[in-house]
Amino acid sequence: MISQIRPTDLEAWYASVEGHGQPLVLDVREPHELALASVAPDGLEVLSIPMGVIPVRIHELPADRPIACLCHHGARSMQVALFLQSRGFEDLANIARGIDAWSLDRDPAIARY
Repeated sequence: MISQIRPTDLEAWYASVEGHGQPLVLDVREPHELALASVAPDGLEVLSIPMGVIPVRIHELPADRPIACLCHHGARSMQVALFLQSRGFEDLANIARGIDAWSLDRDPAIARY
């Protein structure tokens, strides 16, 4: 099952999977989107791989670590989470409503687009 988490609940989700490896935020947005708005949460590692190249770059993702997927509004990141789940990844979450919600609910300094 893929957890749906709000940006404000990210640390609580990480705590719930403690002992499963260092958590990772996987940002699946395109480079031009990253140029508009990016996240750098304290103490959390962020890896950016656009959704369209996840299949060819899947080897870069640690299957033994919790991964929370992020996109603009949550649809692409959910598709990536489902894809990863189908490839044997566990401890997956989708950051619901994406970076837009991150800006609204967690860090208003992040630009909305």
